[in-house]
Amino acid sequence: MTDLKLLEHLETYLTEHRKNRFHEVLQERTKHFTVATEDVYQLHNTSAVIRSCDVFGIQEVNIVEEQNSKQIDREIAMGAQKWVDLNRFGSVKDCIRDLKGKDYQIVATTPHTNDCELYDFDINKKSCFFFGRETEGLSKEVLDEADCFLKIPMVGFTESLNISVSAAIILQHVTTKLKKSDIDWRLSETEIYEKRLDWCKKTIKSYDEIVERFYSDN
Repeated sequence: MTDLKLLEHLETYLTEHRKNRFHEVLQERTKHFTVATEDVYQLHNTSAVIRSCDVFGIQEVNIVEEQNSKQIDREIAMGAQKWVDLNRFGSVKDCIRDLKGKDYQIVATTPHTNDCELYDFDINKKSCFFFGRETEGLSKEVLDEADCFLKIPMVGFTESLNISVSAAIILQHVTTKLKKSDIDWRLSETEIYEKRLDWCKKTIKSYDEIVERFYSDN
C-alpha cells in the first residue's frame, strides 16, 4: 500500500513539469497487453523492444533468459528501462506460468497454420505477445503453450522482420485499437500511486535520506 503522505512529500522535490509528465504518461499506461522476449541474442533487439513498450504505453516487459543473459543496453533503450517494469525469468516455463496466473493469453508472433493476421486480432483478452530468437524464432514450448498465433501481413520477397520492428508494428496497432475501445485498459488507481512512488525513487537524488527524514519527523 502506497503511503500517500510520503508520496505527496516526495513530489515536492519534483518540478511541476516532471509531476505533470508523470501524470500524463500514467494515464496512457496499460497492463492489458504485455510483451515477452525469449532468449533474444542481440542485446540491441531486447533494448529496442523495451523502448517500443515505453513509447506505446506498455507498462511491463517479460524477459526470458534461459540461454542468453545480458544487461539491457542503456543507450539503445534510451532510459526506457527506468519507466517500464522488467520481469526477468530463467525459463520459459516460469514465465508462461506467471503470465497465465495473471490471466494473460499467450500470443505467439509467428506464422502458423491457424494464425491470425494483425488486423483481425481480438483485443478484448489480456494478451502477452511473445517474440523469439533472431534465427530460430520461438521455442517449441512457447508454440505448444500458445493460445493463438499472430502474423504481420507481408507482400514483399522478405518473409520476416527484425523482432524489434515486429514488436513496434504490433504494439502500435493493438494499443491504438485498444484506446478506441470500451475496454477498461488503464492502470488502477493503486497501480498509478505505486508507479508515481517508484518513479520518484528513480528520479530524486538522496531518496533514501529524504524518506528516512520524513518518517523520523512524522
